[in-house]
Amino acid sequence: MSEDRRSVPHVARNAAPIAEVLRTVLPERGLVLEVASGTGEHALHFAREFPNLLWQPSDPEPAAVRSTEAWRADVGLSNLLPALSLDARAHDWPVEAADALVCINMVHISPWAATVGLLRGAERLLAPGAPLYLYGAYRQAGVATAPSNEAFDESLRARNPDWGLRELEAVVAAAEAHGFALEAVVPMPANNLSVVLRKG
Repeated sequence: MSEDRRSVPHVARNAAPIAEVLRTVLPERGLVLEVASGTGEHALHFAREFPNLLWQPSDPEPAAVRSTEAWRADVGLSNLLPALSLDARAHDWPVEAADALVCINMVHISPWAATVGLLRGAERLLAPGAPLYLYGAYRQAGVATAPSNEAFDESLRARNPDWGLRELEAVVAAAEAHGFALEAVVPMPANNLSVVLRKG
């Protein structure tokens, strides 16, 4: 087992619920670009769950890319592609087109510029009708934020003042400015949300 292979406990809890939502969102075939793949465990899980899809993991952090590659080497799934170095804020991405885009737990653990970059890149890569799937913790207008999410927000901002829970409405408005329409908001375990956007 490679020393580069990393693991985080929340993936074991949320991968299956996320996959259930993705079954209703992703195309039957094609390339799915995952932005901010982290350890690579989600990519591994979804490549197994969706064998007819090519899963393209990516992350801006070299350690995350190495971890994903270590997982990929261990399992040998033909539809799990080599991890790419990709910073959502960059204007040039190492992918020219995708049939769907998935981004899990990035929006709140990155500067707002990363979310704007993600939407800009998704607008460029995705064809009309293609889905953009976001997962994570959000604030919602008129909905009380769970105490655990308030504490999470405080801890994020203590680590980096540019991080923290985003207003869902602000994310949706930014997505609309890049040609996406909100299709669904699905409550998930541990006070997270699945946010499904569709390219117009």
